[in-house]
Amino acid sequence: MDYPSALPHDLPKQIAEDVFVVHGCVKPSAVVRFTRNMAIVRDKNELTLINPVRMDDAGLAELDKLGKVAHIMRLAPSHGMDDPFYVDRYNAEFWSLEGGTTYTEPKITQPLVEGGVLPFSNAKLFVFKHMHEPEAAILLERSQERARGMLLTCDAIQSYASYPHTNWLARKILPLIGFTQETLIPKMWLKLAVQNQEGIKAEFERLLELDFEQLLSGHGTFVEKNAHIEIKSAFDIKFS
Repeated sequence: MDYPSALPHDLPKQIAEDVFVVHGCVKPSAVVRFTRNMAIVRDKNELTLINPVRMDDAGLAELDKLGKVAHIMRLAPSHGMDDPFYVDRYNAEFWSLEGGTTYTEPKITQPLVEGGVLPFSNAKLFVFKHMHEPEAAILLERSQERARGMLLTCDAIQSYASYPHTNWLARKILPLIGFTQETLIPKMWLKLAVQNQEGIKAEFERLLELDFEQLLSGHGTFVEKNAHIEIKSAFDIKFS
């Protein structure tokens, strides 16, 4: 099988206990390249790759040092281009929401269901309703006393302190189409991915009931603190 080539990316970076990020990119056209992230969650010695981004040999070597890649997880329908590479390379279980039509491979071996099991402990799946294709987020609940959680999203919520691995043209375009340097609910996502605007407002209200302090989305940069406050602000801007 022919897989998409690896594009520029960082090596895996630890951002919390047993949680890592790879800042990479995607190239939707010959002249545009913009940021894309992969989250890595380790449970015991098993790794789950969330929103996969293909890495080169150096990146894969660093990945293998972290543990055994056992699970691949897709949270949103548009982030599927690198799933087959990792599933085939590691003979991994593939976790995804059923009903997506943008990418139909690999075959789902572990359907994601809100309230269902996940391949790592201390976590909950949140599934957005009122979508054209299914999308989810994950709350990683911290084991330390009084520590608040980390929210993993894909396209529904994004945050940009900067634009990692984004070329100059995309850096000019992104702010013009709503991807400004802040935490945001993208207007393009609301227009293209959501079926019911009133319904999705209620979904964000439900999401804001979760307890988290940090955010890592499928694009942009890691929010180390005050993520709940920033998402509430983004919600108020879009829906108030």
